[in-house]
Amino acid sequence: MHHNMKRASVRDLRYHFPEIEAQLNKGEEIELCKHRKVIAHLVPVRPTADAYPDFAALSRRIFGKRKARRTATDLLSDERGDF
Repeated sequence: MHHNMKRASVRDLRYHFPEIEAQLNKGEEIELCKHRKVIAHLVPVRPTADAYPDFAALSRRIFGKRKARRTATDLLSDERGDF
């Protein structure tokens, strides 16, 4: 197996998976071969733009411009008591 791999055998996949995974994480596509015949294409998953919700917008929609009367630290101190 070599470092500029665009092809990998089933055996490479079994014994050198961390290296192949690293290449996929870099965005490279890899052809998977068995007996020198291409049997599959390994393609990295590309995250979508809306994979994570916009928490700041959600917070503004729920709470508007209101501010908490007490800080989270004060609330936690009250819950803990005198421990």
